[in-house]
Amino acid sequence: MSRSSVQLKTPQGTRDWVGDDLLLREKIFKTTSDVFRRHGGTPLDTPVFEIKEILSEKYGEDSRLMYDLEDQGGELCSLRFDLTVPFARWLAMNGHVTHIKRYQIAKVYRRDQPAIARGRLREFHQCDFDIAGVYDPMVPDAEILCVIVEVFEALELGITIKINHRRILDGLFAVAGVPEEKIRPTSSAVDKLDKMSWDDVKKEMLEKGLSDEVADQVGEYVRRSGNIHDMLEALKSNEKLTANENVSAGIEDMGLLASYLKAFDIVDKVSFDCSLARGLDYYSGLIFEVIMQAPTEPGEPGSRSKTQTSQVGSIAAGGRYDNLVGMYGKRPIPCAGISFGVDRIFTILKPPPEKDSKTSSAVTRNLDVYVMAIGGKEFEGLLLERMAITRQLWKAGIRAEYSAKTKPKSLQQFKEAIGVPLAIILGQDELAAGQVRLKVFKSNTNNEKDLGQLISRDNLVKEVKKLI
Repeated sequence: MSRSSVQLKTPQGTRDWVGDDLLLREKIFKTTSDVFRRHGGTPLDTPVFEIKEILSEKYGEDSRLMYDLEDQGGELCSLRFDLTVPFARWLAMNGHVTHIKRYQIAKVYRRDQPAIARGRLREFHQCDFDIAGVYDPMVPDAEILCVIVEVFEALELGITIKINHRRILDGLFAVAGVPEEKIRPTSSAVDKLDKMSWDDVKKEMLEKGLSDEVADQVGEYVRRSGNIHDMLEALKSNEKLTANENVSAGIEDMGLLASYLKAFDIVDKVSFDCSLARGLDYYSGLIFEVIMQAPTEPGEPGSRSKTQTSQVGSIAAGGRYDNLVGMYGKRPIPCAGISFGVDRIFTILKPPPEKDSKTSSAVTRNLDVYVMAIGGKEFEGLLLERMAITRQLWKAGIRAEYSAKTKPKSLQQFKEAIGVPLAIILGQDELAAGQVRLKVFKSNTNNEKDLGQLISRDNLVKEVKKLI
């Protein structure tokens, strides 16, 4: 194949990151990791690929989405599907670790159908926070939910955390008459109720072998949601359900959780949704999923359009997985964790393109100051002086740039400074007097006739920091 016939593109479901987009993504990373560290989180990094056998049979129907690699040196490997299973493998390998709050921010890979506009990619980042170890019931789970609230408060996004309990869900299915071997397939179908109509979900359950009567009974139970206190009362009032051991144990857990959420003052952020199932096989207790709140008023601070919020879907999810670590060894370690979907959060936070913008480039200068020099016929460009001033700003932590030309023209310098908020303008006479000019740009059209105000060079950093 000739070079000219190669189509230049990224693989489906991947993208290049540059400029403002990358800075926004880094802001999300910093915001989440700051919260994780505040809760005592320890950072962890694991390989991008794992032994295939370690990942196999952990993801239910989603296992088909794993990227398998060729046999290299007698090892069959797969790209990691999430960060939870590698964490469980790490815990099993490090027997001295009995309690840990761990966080990890890294790329994962899924051979899914991509939809970049909705934040669904094949290569994407997850930000995970997990609490591992034996604790009193529901205490770590409540802290995980508190971490979720704190992250989205820091990102200024309104959210609702949908919660359910795997034991309650399994009990509901059993009471409805679902055979034990069909509980996971039924769970997978029910989990689609937020994307599909009940009729379509019921059709899938019938195709998976449930009778019409059993499917209708399942629908009666799972199409219920509300605040945690009302939902608990509704479940407790049904003697048929409370007679089931799983439902009864789940209700006890959720009652404890409700009291802890009240103590953390986050109970109003939570909705108890009986249709939430989470498709991954390793969940064993509380499960949860985070969705955006639709804006109540146009222009409300931090609000996004309904189209923007509904297209993205869940923006974080997780739950309790008490048995996963024990699959790799004799020592089970209870765990609970949350995974934030960075790319979906990015899709929500990214500002829409300005209607009047003549360009749509993702590459911007990201500067605080542009250092320039102007002069008359004998003007020599003051390159050394521009370098010295720029270095002074860099040392003070100020983002600055200057023209690399020896004798730049003043008009060209003003054009190069478009989009930068401040300019330091050097002149031969002003420098001799120990002064420079500080100019604030009012718009994207920089006026070269306005040379700003004179300030002492000794006060340059102080005055610039006042304005940035």
